[in-house]
Amino acid sequence: MYFQLQDIEAAKLNIDDPDHLRIHSLETFGTHDGPGIRMVVFVQGCQFRCLYCQNPDKLDVKGGSLVEIEELVKRAVLQKSYFGKTGGVTVSGGEPLLQRNKLLHFFKLLQEQGINTCLDTNGRLNNHQAQELFDNTDLLLLDVKHINDEIHHKLTGLTNKNTLEVAAYRESTGKPMWLRYVLVPGWTDQPEYLEEWGQHFIHYKTVERVEIIPFHQLGSQKWELLNMPYLLKDTAPPTAESKTEAFTIFGKYFKNVILK
Repeated sequence: MYFQLQDIEAAKLNIDDPDHLRIHSLETFGTHDGPGIRMVVFVQGCQFRCLYCQNPDKLDVKGGSLVEIEELVKRAVLQKSYFGKTGGVTVSGGEPLLQRNKLLHFFKLLQEQGINTCLDTNGRLNNHQAQELFDNTDLLLLDVKHINDEIHHKLTGLTNKNTLEVAAYRESTGKPMWLRYVLVPGWTDQPEYLEEWGQHFIHYKTVERVEIIPFHQLGSQKWELLNMPYLLKDTAPPTAESKTEAFTIFGKYFKNVILK
């Protein structure tokens, strides 16, 4: 594995210093992570080890910087007039669920201010704490990286079991969800598995949108700067034909498919 898991440190991340979030960066006027104009908080730390990770600098749970939750709320309130009816605050990563207790507090404060909350997650956890956070999340963006567990494990280092359980839990609550899928040549573009992915979610009533995100090499230099081996350095972006095929297959199962 190209970067060792940090289980002990990750557990501490959720409980240590409850008034601060460990974040990587902050984006204002974001338009790619949820509906409308959004303030996007990119948290630090992730337990997945995706071969195609575009931001390996976000993996280390000890990286980034600590920012006071109250300060993030103040920033969001100052931007509230730009959010309009559909915008708000998105927490992405890294993996937000590593700081689930802190994010629950953060989201409750935002909702008290009438600000929409959105969580972009790989679904790594589905315990009681995570579910409480989901229940206080207006929109869930769930990255389902592969439907086949064996391939998912090779691709991310971990099982897809928890991710699929998160999807099922969200469906049971009736609250809205967007699904995201990264299209990687040779890894996630197999038609038979795209069909299986669609069939798995075809009866979900909470899936408002499915986003296909084509793989690219824009993050490859980060691997070099971190002196980490990048196994997909010779992988080309998906062809137009491959993207069209994925779009067509998902279009059989979902009404709203977006090719990013």
